[in-house]
Amino acid sequence: MTAIRKFATSAIAPPERLRFWNDLVDRIYTGTYVNSASPAFSGEMLAWNLGDLAMIRPRSTASAVGRLADTSGEERVILHLQCRGSSLHRQGTAESLLEPGDFVFGTPHTPYALELTAHELLVVEFPRAPLLDRFPGLDDAMSRRLSGASPGGRVFHDFLLSLWRQGDQSDADPDWQDGVSGVFYDLVAMALRGAGGASRGAGNPHALAAETALRERVLAQVAANLCDPALRTVTLAQACNTSVRTIQNLFATLGTTPSAYILEQRLRLAADRLSVGGFGSITELAFELGFNDSAYFTRCFRQRYGQAPRDWRRGVADEGAAPQS
Repeated sequence: MTAIRKFATSAIAPPERLRFWNDLVDRIYTGTYVNSASPAFSGEMLAWNLGDLAMIRPRSTASAVGRLADTSGEERVILHLQCRGSSLHRQGTAESLLEPGDFVFGTPHTPYALELTAHELLVVEFPRAPLLDRFPGLDDAMSRRLSGASPGGRVFHDFLLSLWRQGDQSDADPDWQDGVSGVFYDLVAMALRGAGGASRGAGNPHALAAETALRERVLAQVAANLCDPALRTVTLAQACNTSVRTIQNLFATLGTTPSAYILEQRLRLAADRLSVGGFGSITELAFELGFNDSAYFTRCFRQRYGQAPRDWRRGVADEGAAPQS
């Protein structure tokens, strides 16, 4: 197990940032490279090896990421989980558009590419065999978008985030490390079984394309109007020129409802804002994010994250004050 390492371009001169970033990602995941048309490229990354899990948590401005085929070592799988922003994942003939909460499994042994907006990802590379033992249908789920809106997907997402929030565990008991690896594979398999989406519409390519296009429009509407208190099922239907029932059915295929999805995205954004800081009171944050009642916001946040927003912000501040390894 290694300590969590932190990297950032903030101290690097702008003309040298892409070179620095490319050297960094190639050291962590061999054969990876990054391109960006913006002279203002910037990025931050946390990196952590936990047992057989090689994990990174990158965030950067818009970029294109590619990886050459890795021909060394045992057969492995790489997971990309979208936290913020969106990305288009391509491997072979498959394309997957990921929105916040979605994830995709690929193989590092075949070239792949991602086109990313300004984003944050959770990326984990790990051996294929333990997951295949738990989920024999893994091959059918590879290189396909999987919804993180299912209960299993949300639990898995929260588990990964909780690992980072616990911070450096390099001095932890080895049994803890083995236990974390086992839980990781169990939760990945559970998320795969509940994610769906991989086979919906497989027998009707035209229906699948239409459903995908509508889903992208609807989720884009949610992202663009997330902080509007008036955002609800009927406004999504009107904006996308479809029926309320169609909107409800679309979210049902994601394992959720429109209102639950909107609330989930607002709470995730709230957690991010609380982590970053730079705003006024909790009440101001609640209204800024589209809540009409700060008490309701606090109650929902506590139910989602197990602590009140004020305690969450205090905990992040305490972690930030701790010395970094």
